[in-house]
Amino acid sequence: MIAVNNLSLQFGKKVLFDDVNLKFVSGNCYGVIGANGAGKSTFLKVLTGEQDPNSGHISIEAGRRMAVLSQNHHEFDEFTVLNTVMMGHQELWKIIQEKEAIYAKEDFTEADGMKASELEAEFAEMDGWNAETDAATILSNLGIAEDLHYTLLEDIPGELKVRVLLGQAIFGNPDILVLDEPTNDLDINTISWLEDFLLDFKNLVIVVSHDRHFLDTVCTHVCDIDYGKINLFTGNYTFWYHSSQLASRQMSDQNKKMEDKRKELQEFISRFSANASKSKQATSRRKLLDKLKLEDIMPSSRKYPGIIFEQEREAGDQILHVEGLSKSVDGQVLFNKLNINVSKGDKIAFLSKNSMAMTALFDILNGTDQADEGTFEFGSTIRATHLPNENAKFFESNLSLIDWLRQYAETDEEKEEVYLRGFLGKMLFSGEEALKKSNVLSGGEKVRCMLSRQMLGKGNVLMLDEPTNHLDLESITAFNNALIKFPGTVLFTSHDHEFVQTVANRIIELTPNGYVDKLISYDDYLKDDKIQEQVQSLYAK
Repeated sequence: MIAVNNLSLQFGKKVLFDDVNLKFVSGNCYGVIGANGAGKSTFLKVLTGEQDPNSGHISIEAGRRMAVLSQNHHEFDEFTVLNTVMMGHQELWKIIQEKEAIYAKEDFTEADGMKASELEAEFAEMDGWNAETDAATILSNLGIAEDLHYTLLEDIPGELKVRVLLGQAIFGNPDILVLDEPTNDLDINTISWLEDFLLDFKNLVIVVSHDRHFLDTVCTHVCDIDYGKINLFTGNYTFWYHSSQLASRQMSDQNKKMEDKRKELQEFISRFSANASKSKQATSRRKLLDKLKLEDIMPSSRKYPGIIFEQEREAGDQILHVEGLSKSVDGQVLFNKLNINVSKGDKIAFLSKNSMAMTALFDILNGTDQADEGTFEFGSTIRATHLPNENAKFFESNLSLIDWLRQYAETDEEKEEVYLRGFLGKMLFSGEEALKKSNVLSGGEKVRCMLSRQMLGKGNVLMLDEPTNHLDLESITAFNNALIKFPGTVLFTSHDHEFVQTVANRIIELTPNGYVDKLISYDDYLKDDKIQEQVQSLYAK
């Protein structure tokens, strides 16, 4: 359906990709991955015609309609929410506009009648009579309340705009659907609905996302931007990650016999092929993996940060006791009468429909905000460190990264440049990178610096507020693995499904009317109907 022929693109001396030849086929979902700066979003722009390549060309099968998730959140501000969605099918929207213009004419002629008749036929052929109903259904599934459907887009909150634009992209069953970070600002229920929608979607999907669970659920192939090339691999993100790691280990093991390597790879493919039977795409994915050639598996050139949390001392039995804690902001109740006792080894994921609730709780526990009522007390052996969601205030100076990190060092040894470079190096700030000014960093670089700061603190309780925000897949994966291995206590909130599922052993959901506290995994929490009924009843009060 889409053919990429001899494609090359560079900006100045930087070559993003060169001599790329690919085919994207209908019925498959391709997840585009690559390190930060590799050119994922740029590649999507080339596919959609927004960016011209230096050489080569894109061929799209004739008569195929492409829909793209808009990144301009203000482009449709003057239109209603419902109309914005319907504008996703440009041809249908044009017919609607032409029809309305003709019927609004005072001097309606015979020619106008003929034209209107033609338009009505085209309108009916495109299922136009169901357009408003279909658009409204999509909006409701995306969590946009019906009373907002006729509101101007400029008058709704920014996080809801993203959902409307997503609805615009998927409206009208496009032949080709191109999505750049579609899960941003979506809650778990909406992401789950989108996953189901894409699994049932019969046409071509090309998507960029940092959400591993989302990629694993929907993708049949991975489109990897690496080594200045773009290569297609069969399978989802987890299969690609483990296979590339295996290939890297085998490449470094010069003494291993070729036959042993082939046997190990074959067993690996068989194991993942069997696991594919558990997914919603069981049949097609298993067939794809069974056909995979061993030579298709290649090592990745990705660099993963070295995230290692060490405790200055092991915590005692008393970790944290919270009693009657309540917090409101501008009359809005965030949480009420929270009573929890954190036990040794707890890794607690905090959930809420209102992200302000978790941030407020962590700010209170960190001492940067006060509760309206209630108390909390950490045990005497506890050293808690905090990774905030908003970190701009930490990067207002023009200090080098070495001097920036030195501010948070406590001992003379920790203040030594060699010692500080070690922490920064783990976060991929090596050599001259460690001398960068702290006020010119990207969002992902700031988070990696904040992680260096937190590792330096050697806490036995980690508080993490949306820790994966702004991080690339490599950093998220390394972070995830570090928390799994961490022997201390973790209190965190995250929209990354895989992150929560693999780290948390306890779930606490905060509502304005109480809370739910379960010693259970995230997936089991979501699947338990009784728990979900309890949660919904608390929100509904």
